Amino acid sequence: MPTPVRSRVRAAALALSAVAVLASGATATTGAAAAPVPAKQGPTSVAYVEVNNNSVLNVGKYTLAGGGGNVFDVAVIFAANINYDTGAKAAYLSFNENVQRVLDNAATEIRPLQQKGIKVVLSVLGNHQGAGFANFPNQQAASAFAEQLSDTVATYGLDGIDFDDEYAGYGNNGTGQPNDSSFVHLVTALRADMPDKIISLYNIGPSASRLSYGGVDVSSTFDYAWNPYYGTWQVPGLALPKSKLSPAAVEIGRTPQSTVADLARRTVSDGYGVYLTYNLDGSDRSADVSAFTRQLYGSDAVYTP
Repeated sequence: MPTPVRSRVRAAALALSAVAVLASGATATTGAAAAPVPAKQGPTSVAYVEVNNNSVLNVGKYTLAGGGGNVFDVAVIFAANINYDTGAKAAYLSFNENVQRVLDNAATEIRPLQQKGIKVVLSVLGNHQGAGFANFPNQQAASAFAEQLSDTVATYGLDGIDFDDEYAGYGNNGTGQPNDSSFVHLVTALRADMPDKIISLYNIGPSASRLSYGGVDVSSTFDYAWNPYYGTWQVPGLALPKSKLSPAAVEIGRTPQSTVADLARRTVSDGYGVYLTYNLDGSDRSADVSAFTRQLYGSDAVYTP
């Protein structure tokens, strides 16, 4: 079972985590100066890494042959969970042992990417327990969870939070069904808590269709939104400029390279600013990665173990 970060012990747990991070040589923020990054013209490339199986450091192993810039601009740690405390009747943020290991070893797992100029974001996913982003019963409950998220970002020196509203199991453990106010309250509170960090949306689930309530539309609050269906083209239906949207989504090693290239070509021709990839593993995937970098940046990708 995932290790919880419960509201009632949040302050103590996060304080201890901060001590551990500092003891490991990391800072509690991303204060370490990043090395100069060669200029790269073209869309933002995003890589989700399933850290139960693979190292997030894989994201930093790819550069462009023509100029040497990073292939990937954003690494997404997949994934923390939103869990449910049946006693307290409250949602809480939870990390399984693999996510916890990455966070506790931020000095060696996260900081090296940031020093290369790559942003590191934590994805948060449902866990079949009934708690989700779309069923907070009131603004206070949504704000409390937003505080857990922002505290985690601050404690471990992350660059933001990604919302993935899958596998919540709405209704389990006596929880409520999705309502129209919940996600709006959550995103509003999180943006207030971390005005300069990334908030992104994996455009799926009840939350993705509940972005407006009481005259407040949080669509423009997101830094990025992307298509969640790998191997397809689907423009996220948010009121965001094209520069923040990824209609293309590919799974590295599984989406055919011809499709990867076609989707990258369309990203450029249609003027979109983000290209989403999933499941970057520890193999040399330079052929799969080059399939989109040639279209996005006019260069092959180089893998450096």
